[in-house]
Amino acid sequence: MKTLLTATAAMLALAAPALAEGDAAKGEKDFRQCKACHMIQAPDGEMIVRGGPVGPNLYGVIGRTAGTVEDYRYSKDHAALADKGVVWNEENIVEYITDPSEFIGGRSKMTFKLRKGGENIAAYLATFSE
Repeated sequence: MKTLLTATAAMLALAAPALAEGDAAKGEKDFRQCKACHMIQAPDGEMIVRGGPVGPNLYGVIGRTAGTVEDYRYSKDHAALADKGVVWNEENIVEYITDPSEFIGGRSKMTFKLRKGGENIAAYLATFSE
């Protein structure tokens, strides 16, 4: 029985999708670049990271359908990601922040491109998601 449980656990671990290999502590430091436009505010109103109002709140972004923050006006191309069913995860967040317009396939309000450290920011954002 013990062997069966061990084998099952190993198979599940191998079958699980690989997550970005980021360091959340480093991501917290790297996020300083992001807070010029983005905040992280919990649903109960607690301000975790005070940031600019230009970009949407990033609390709970991992696991959220792209382009769906209430009361935020996305570009037409970004909003189309919701229609395509794109859900943010650590991997596609890294792709997005590397080149937002390329990821979207059109115009993005986010013109900043982060060439390295995206895995760390994704890991940091994951700490504020369920």
